[in-house]
Amino acid sequence: MNFGAAFHLFKENVGGLCFMTGPSMLPTLDNSGELVVESILPHRLFPNHLGRGELITLTSPLDPSRIICKRVIGLPGDVVCVDPTGLKAHSTEHVVVPKGHVWVIGDNAAWSRDSRDYGPVSMALVRGRLAARIYPLDRFTIFSKTTTYIE
Repeated sequence: MNFGAAFHLFKENVGGLCFMTGPSMLPTLDNSGELVVESILPHRLFPNHLGRGELITLTSPLDPSRIICKRVIGLPGDVVCVDPTGLKAHSTEHVVVPKGHVWVIGDNAAWSRDSRDYGPVSMALVRGRLAARIYPLDRFTIFSKTTTYIE
């Protein structure tokens, strides 16, 4: 019983392994599922240190029982294009990300429900960052920021 409680506390507050499935993060994460390392503690200690391009885990704004993974593309104060693909909004529509929020999008925009659907995401919903993919072994990756920001 004590080990189970300690494991739960560790996983919810420090980090652990997560199994990610679904098409919204293709090609970064495979649709059939991959084992990743979720890092929670750094975000809890420094919640305002998220960066553009980082892969984050968050509580789904549409279904609070689900944890989802998305890429940060906008930080508080940024002006972002609501939908650069033009699939869900005109590509000329822009929004300012409010204080205490981030703008997130799936890497596979055609199959992703993200800020284009539910708007800016409260930082309170962010759980942590994806640190690495550890399985399958032939796709081992340490994740880094990959977004280019234009001033």
